Amino acid sequence: MLRALEIRDMLIIERLNLAFRPGLNVLTGETGAGKSILLDSLGFVLGWRGRAELVRSGAERGEVTAVFELPPGHPAHAILAEAGIEPDEDDPAALVLRRVNYTDGRKTAWINDRRASGETLRALSDTLVELHGQQDDKGLLNPRVHRALLDDFSGAEALLDTVRTAWAGRRDARRALAQAQARRDKLKQEEDFLRHAVAELQKLSPEPGEEATLDAQRRLMQAGEKIREGIAKALDAISSHGAEGLVAEAMRRLDKAGDQAEGRLDEPLAALERAQEALV
Repeated sequence: MLRALEIRDMLIIERLNLAFRPGLNVLTGETGAGKSILLDSLGFVLGWRGRAELVRSGAERGEVTAVFELPPGHPAHAILAEAGIEPDEDDPAALVLRRVNYTDGRKTAWINDRRASGETLRALSDTLVELHGQQDDKGLLNPRVHRALLDDFSGAEALLDTVRTAWAGRRDARRALAQAQARRDKLKQEEDFLRHAVAELQKLSPEPGEEATLDAQRRLMQAGEKIREGIAKALDAISSHGAEGLVAEAMRRLDKAGDQAEGRLDEPLAALERAQEALV
């Protein structure tokens, strides 16, 4: 049952504390008194999807807290256990739901002072509250209600516990399997990379002490452009436009003067001939 409902800065409500007693509790009032706001606030703390803007004008946030009392065997206990939420040590029968709505649209929820999702709140709401209105028979059409009624009527609580345990084990096993498959895939990727790296090294066929040789070849390749340019200039210098042409010109001039030198230029001419042969 719902013990208490505390509302802070929701719509037109600034602060409201409601306490409920066992049995029938009735809230009455004329149109516009705020009965629908109480339902909106209760639906908000239960994770229902309703109005987008619930925060009171001028407030930074709105907050709703609902306290339920759960008897032993209540279906909500199974949902709490599945979500890993433990009962309150001081009051094990109490279930405290608190949800905050901020002006920017963010929503934060707690169950027994533990952060919870809206999905968990909605799952709990199906076991805590049944809303009836005109042409509204939601509970009668909910398959989960049918199942709960059937399970309760059959007295199969022990079997339900066995199934829950088996289902939890299956869920844990599937999670462990997924993690193992992820690790296997990662190891397979590492194996492929290492095999590729080893194959590349085998193609390189490295030898001991070849690092110095490779370094020399690398430096020679880096200097290749300068070497090519130097060779081209040297070739031009000894070609017909360079040293070779100059030597040929010198030989022609000495040869013309040789007739009058009475053999004194023969040795220089021979030396120039040898130089020309070396240049060619």
